[in-house]
Amino acid sequence: MTTGEILWALRADCPIPSRLSPHADQVQEWLLGLLPTLDLPLDDTALRRLSRGAFARYAGRLYPAATEADLRVLTALFTWFFLVDDACDGPDRLTPEQIRALRDGTLALLHDGPRSRHAGLTGPLRQLLVLAWREPHQRMPARWRLRFADAVARHLDGTWQEAVNKETGHRPGVSEYVELRRATSAAEVSYPLVEFAGGRPLPDPVYQNPLLREIAHVGNDLLSWYNDLASLERDRATAGGHNLVLAIEDEFAVSSAEAVERAAGRWRESMRRFVALRAGVPSFGPALDEAVTNHLDGVAYAVRGTIDWTVESARYPAATVQRASGP
Repeated sequence: MTTGEILWALRADCPIPSRLSPHADQVQEWLLGLLPTLDLPLDDTALRRLSRGAFARYAGRLYPAATEADLRVLTALFTWFFLVDDACDGPDRLTPEQIRALRDGTLALLHDGPRSRHAGLTGPLRQLLVLAWREPHQRMPARWRLRFADAVARHLDGTWQEAVNKETGHRPGVSEYVELRRATSAAEVSYPLVEFAGGRPLPDPVYQNPLLREIAHVGNDLLSWYNDLASLERDRATAGGHNLVLAIEDEFAVSSAEAVERAAGRWRESMRRFVALRAGVPSFGPALDEAVTNHLDGVAYAVRGTIDWTVESARYPAATVQRASGP
């Protein structure tokens, strides 16, 4: 099977139902109107590629019940993270030192709000994050804002570590890569946003419950590994071994086709584990069970939403080419 065929086979094997916000296309139009106002350092081709990324539809798949106003906030945040990802992963990518400065500036803004003027975050990236962060900063309690900022810190720390690895020529083994990928995927950033969209922040002891954390990790692996399969050919040229398939190739000295099959097998095994773990979640009491269910739904939607968005987004030709001839 080709990688595109495997992507579609895994999509068919996913038991999580698809969801999409009814506001997604309207918010996508809003985003297309916003992007030219940000003075992004992009040529017309890059701006069109960014526009075709369908980030509002991605956010709308992860947060299908969000209001239109909140989906704009979430879409702006998603766009910010994709811009950072492109800046850190392209041919003219930021250096580890620049990523560290970006991290520090981002955290200063998340902690201090728009009044922060840290030199590590300037220009369009600062402008977009100020726009996106205004509503969560005003509306959400301090403990939630700290939780979100901690997740962003872990993500950018992972991005920095990957940049260091590339600069030094270090190619991670499978176990090392899986742990690093949990940070670089930004899934852990998306999980607190379920509480923003639903308006019901979980208490820290519940959010940090070991079983809920394990479900979150497995969900992170599922969406990350699916993305790795979709971006394999690009990553082969630019990622310095930071892709599950490439890590399997290196560690086990197998062909690309065999590594793809092994990665798909790991995905299927983890999906079975995800379903079993979620079925075993106990009651946290009548005052919390609905919020816990919403949180777990959000983790599940992050998995399924990533799958569905991958096959409709222009960012992943391996999936979209198969779409043209697939079901």
